[in-house]
Amino acid sequence: MPPKQSGGRNKEKPHLNIVVIGHVDSGKSTTTGHLIFKCGGVDDRTIEKFKKEAEEMGKGSFCYAWVLDKLKSERERGITIDIALMQFETPKYDVTIIDAPGHRDFIKNMITGTSQADAARASPPARLPSPP
Repeated sequence: MPPKQSGGRNKEKPHLNIVVIGHVDSGKSTTTGHLIFKCGGVDDRTIEKFKKEAEEMGKGSFCYAWVLDKLKSERERGITIDIALMQFETPKYDVTIIDAPGHRDFIKNMITGTSQADAARASPPARLPSPP
């Protein structure tokens, strides 16, 4: 069943909150947004709109992150500032994905997201930092 953004919670299934955490710029929102798109939670038209808007801002690779990053300041800065929630169902569970910020300036928001979680998915950086 495709992800839902709000409401429609199934009272018969156990609820599972999964937080996505990791360092800033590790691709948490992009990976999670792409997964939601691939699972049918966002249509092609919306992704095309996000791609066009992101390219106009010089942030073409951020289109999938915009599935979760809704704030204008998040899109301009290219970082998650506040937690974002996306709901979907599996055959066994009613699941909420919590996308948490990774930047140290927003650690309080990350703690808020993790405090609601039953499980976590850590997102390590895709690249190792360059040596000094």
